[in-house]
Amino acid sequence: MARAQGTDGHHALLWGKSPRDIEHKASQSAHLCWQLVAKKVSGVFFAPLELTPGKGSVNQKIVETFRDAGIPVVLLDRDIVAYPTRSGYDLVEIDNRRAGYAITSHLLDVGCTRIAFVARPGSAPTVDARMAGYREAMLNTHTDWTPDFVCRIDPLGKDVGRLKPDGIICANDFTAVNLMKTLSELKITVPQQIRLCGIDDVKYASLLAVPLTTVHQPCEKMGAQAVAAMDQRIRNPDIPARDILLDFHLAVRESSGLQR
Repeated sequence: MARAQGTDGHHALLWGKSPRDIEHKASQSAHLCWQLVAKKVSGVFFAPLELTPGKGSVNQKIVETFRDAGIPVVLLDRDIVAYPTRSGYDLVEIDNRRAGYAITSHLLDVGCTRIAFVARPGSAPTVDARMAGYREAMLNTHTDWTPDFVCRIDPLGKDVGRLKPDGIICANDFTAVNLMKTLSELKITVPQQIRLCGIDDVKYASLLAVPLTTVHQPCEKMGAQAVAAMDQRIRNPDIPARDILLDFHLAVRESSGLQR
């Protein structure tokens, strides 16, 4: 998404979406970048690519294209470098490490002791931050936690069953929904046998057969903060890069065995 300035000094938002086809994401994203540069946009909001081969170099090339054109970039939801390092760009997101800690603490509070963290391979740095919060919560307890409980797997596969967890934190709601399907196929009931949580609170999270406990992201507020950050960046391009962290809240539903 880009911000273009008109002749009257006002701004308009221009939308650009990268393709879902993984094979062509890199080339088509680069083409979109040059289109926005040609339009002489005044700034770009960028949610870095994930789950894409070579995503690190692709994301780096995208932001460098705008930097070389003198166009400021505000990152949305995730950075272009691995957690806990950070790039030199403004980033608007929730405090993902604290979110991972909070959702794990919820499962500990309802009695879980063998809690696994499930993420898809190639996920964004956001997931590593959530995973760090999960590990911190587990290490602060007296459970017999080991690194084996961190699973970078396809949630539609059957690998998670080998750990025999009593609770699972998924890196995001999409992963949780797919894992819920897998558990159903394995005849493992949620929440009776495994309590399950996600992070994001997508629109369908409350509409599932077993409504999903998750972390709610304030997307509208994130958008407003991103616009404010871009305005400040355009007016004063030399201010230091900032992490703008918004608060979140738990949306507790049936999948964790408890509803508020």
